[in-house]
Amino acid sequence: MIELHVQDGSGNTDKHYLSAGKHSLGKSADADIVLLDPFASKFHAELIVSNEGIYVQDLKSTNGTWVDGSKINKNHPLLHNESFNIGNLSLRAIIKNPGGDVSTTQEHQHKGNQSNIFPLPGRDNDNELFKFRKKVHMLVLEHLDLYKRATMHSMSSKELRQEAMNSAREVIKRNNLEIPKVKSEEVIIAEVVAEAIGLGPLEPLLADDSITEIMVNGPNDIYIEKLGKIIKSDAYFNSSESLMSIIERIVTPLGRRIDEGSPMVDARLEDGSRVNAIIPPLSLIGPVVTIRKFPKYRFSIHDLIKMESLTKEMADFLEVCVKNKKNVVVSGGTGSGKTTTLNILSNFIPTNERIVTIEDAAELQLNQEHVITLESRPSNVEGKGHVSIRDLVKNSLRMRPDRIVIGECRGGEAIDMLQAMNTGHDGSLTTGHANSPRDFLSRLEVMVLMSGIELPVRAIREQITSAVDIIIQQTRFSDGKRRITNIVEVDGMEGDVVLLQKIFEFKRTGKTADGNILGEYIGCGYAPTFYKELEDAGVEIDRSIFGEKEFLNEQKPSWEKQ
Repeated sequence: MIELHVQDGSGNTDKHYLSAGKHSLGKSADADIVLLDPFASKFHAELIVSNEGIYVQDLKSTNGTWVDGSKINKNHPLLHNESFNIGNLSLRAIIKNPGGDVSTTQEHQHKGNQSNIFPLPGRDNDNELFKFRKKVHMLVLEHLDLYKRATMHSMSSKELRQEAMNSAREVIKRNNLEIPKVKSEEVIIAEVVAEAIGLGPLEPLLADDSITEIMVNGPNDIYIEKLGKIIKSDAYFNSSESLMSIIERIVTPLGRRIDEGSPMVDARLEDGSRVNAIIPPLSLIGPVVTIRKFPKYRFSIHDLIKMESLTKEMADFLEVCVKNKKNVVVSGGTGSGKTTTLNILSNFIPTNERIVTIEDAAELQLNQEHVITLESRPSNVEGKGHVSIRDLVKNSLRMRPDRIVIGECRGGEAIDMLQAMNTGHDGSLTTGHANSPRDFLSRLEVMVLMSGIELPVRAIREQITSAVDIIIQQTRFSDGKRRITNIVEVDGMEGDVVLLQKIFEFKRTGKTADGNILGEYIGCGYAPTFYKELEDAGVEIDRSIFGEKEFLNEQKPSWEKQ
């Protein structure tokens, strides 16, 4: 068995497994190994693997095949680990020993950035299917590019998909390709078309409502979060190039770009799902994509109660906070459900108020009619046109907002948000990354300093205490459940220390044999200071909720005891 490593000018490596025989190399879809290089001929060279050794032969190519700086004309023997060049590509053949290990001491490869001729274990277990899909994929792209370029831009996505389906059937018929029996013709064609003009193997994952997150680690490894657990999917891409084309297909319509000069990008899909992509040279395993799916079903506060994320008493308290224009921050780690909670809290805002939402990638979906959605923008190719969250926060103050909702506060915009909260824009909502309410206050101080405005620490803390009323701490536990673990009030300062008063908290009491976390939500016996103001204003409130306990266990979930 031979491993052939094909490395492009950017250092991306594709690995191919070759058995004994002749293997053609070129940019034609009919070549055994397709070379994606403009200087490669359709059938550029031939690699011969036999018991006597490995030989490379040039097939009268335009630009030649080169070994050690010399152009070859006939069968040229290759030593183990010796490289040869075709165009901008460097190819290296590695002989595997009978035990299956690569017989070289210094092999450098990136596992997630391989485009294997043979499918990975546990996936399409028929090599014929993999090769068939790859060949049809190339032919469909050629067919669409040659014959449909003039009309493709005027087509709708539905029309384009149908045209690609027709093209796939046509190229299969015209080239007399034999369809593998592993899957039906329609299923194979649908897979090829999805990768050619759609989102490829991501499409069925996006259609599965039980999947909440998709993580693509190079073309061969796709992980999903399903029902709170991360598992590996059997889906995969044909190559790194195919994955890159899908990333570009996502970001280009949004006016964003991704290339070696700008190798990171945030974007969103048509359904609102959030996308982050990072590519080489920053990613050493090939293109990496993370998709946080936008739920088709809009969660309500009752859904959070049923999922044991909080109790009815906690929900009633948060509703009072939002309706009475208290400034609320949702704190938590990545994937803890901050944005979902923020979206639900936003729906407590009265319908007659003007709301301005500000996000990096628009995710919030509010039920109110009078909503203005703003989205930040990265710089263009010339480095111009950058609009930050901070710019949008400043501008939103001139838009006569009743409420400002910031998707996530992570930088210098914190100072503008605090000033807005302190200058009559009460009822503002935002989220931030932190592991506890106290940690969030520390991070907020750092974010204010990131604005470049030099303020004494005490002045920053005074701004925070006068602006932020309530901090909600959200946590994702090992059993996959997301719970609100703390609700605290920011209660002024004592010396240089910001005081926090716990109102509700989740206390762990144990863990079941199958890994489920047990615990109880408790009221801490403390009513927030603004409740007295509400009582004086004639608002009906229930103080009893702050001393009650709500037990969670397998026999009697919290929502059954309301």
